[in-house]
Amino acid sequence: MTATTTTTPIVLWPAKGPLLTRSGWGAVIAALLGVCALAPVLNLWVPVDSPWHLSDYMIGLLGKIMCYAICALAMDLIWGYTGILSLGHGLFFALGGYVMGMYLMRQIGTDGVYGSELPDFMVFLDWKALPWHWALSDSFAATLLLIVLVPGGLAFAFGYFAFRSRIKGVYFSIITQALTFAAMLLFFRNETGLGGNNGFTDFKRILGVPLATPETRMVLFVITGLTLLVFYLWASWLVRSKFGRVLQAIRDAESRVMFCGYDPLPYKLTIWVISAVMCAVAGALYVPQVGIINPSEMSPANSIEIAIWTAVGGRASLIGPIIGAFVVNGAKSALTVHFPEYWLYFLGGLFIAVTLFMPQGLVGVARTVLQRMRGQAGGVA
Repeated sequence: MTATTTTTPIVLWPAKGPLLTRSGWGAVIAALLGVCALAPVLNLWVPVDSPWHLSDYMIGLLGKIMCYAICALAMDLIWGYTGILSLGHGLFFALGGYVMGMYLMRQIGTDGVYGSELPDFMVFLDWKALPWHWALSDSFAATLLLIVLVPGGLAFAFGYFAFRSRIKGVYFSIITQALTFAAMLLFFRNETGLGGNNGFTDFKRILGVPLATPETRMVLFVITGLTLLVFYLWASWLVRSKFGRVLQAIRDAESRVMFCGYDPLPYKLTIWVISAVMCAVAGALYVPQVGIINPSEMSPANSIEIAIWTAVGGRASLIGPIIGAFVVNGAKSALTVHFPEYWLYFLGGLFIAVTLFMPQGLVGVARTVLQRMRGQAGGVA
């Protein structure tokens, strides 16, 4: 009689590859040089009448699109790598913008229309003192902290109850859309002390430095570009880590992940909060460059656009959503000037085309073309 022995199966995780390929690092270095060296030189030192001059308008437009690209990258982490479609990320973007906007409004001081320490809209509405939630708005350090804590806290509270209740799929998307719509209605009210319909505008300074100067705008542009690059590298590391591979397993087969002994709740909640904070940081960088923040940034349509940028560029690719943000918003900037009445039709048609013919987005098309070219070259050889 032979004895039988049982062995515990060993789960082997796939070997971790490099953070980026050689071409990927080359693209990152090229982007770094473009943001930190080329753009400042072309804008500040090349004469205005030169064909190589990069105008202030283009600097502002590129800075704004880079903020959008951060949002698309955040959406890719939660949708592309975790399988959770959020239609409320515009709320976190706007919250980060409002926190920064409150600080910028306090920086105006007595230079406003009414010459009061209170923001002009409060004087107009006959407010006598700042509301309690403006208490730390004069501190830049506290503002940076609140940019993370306010949207992160809201995302944690909402995500905890939603994920614990195992709400997923289209139901989760509808609830996030309802959340941002409710917040938009709240911020439209003057009683909140947040500017009502007009929001915040007419900013003068940041850290005591005038915002209107080309040098300040260039510094904000560089900071935005560096933030995008840092978030991209960090997201690349994150999705290649064991944490990221568990997220992808949850996306593909959540029930099997639970059967293997993993609790999806902390994983989903963590990436949900991280994604929300990334959008908030993008909103905080957006406001001083654009010069305004109002409740329209919380509209569900804005959150849907973030999902469209991600889908157009290519989900679960990281670089794809960044490309999608630049392509869609670049087209929007051009088409709204020449064909403003047709822009929404173009956007809707683009999303339908991507859904039907390019499910992997622009990055997927590029990969297919490269594979065919390599196959043809190999066949010829």
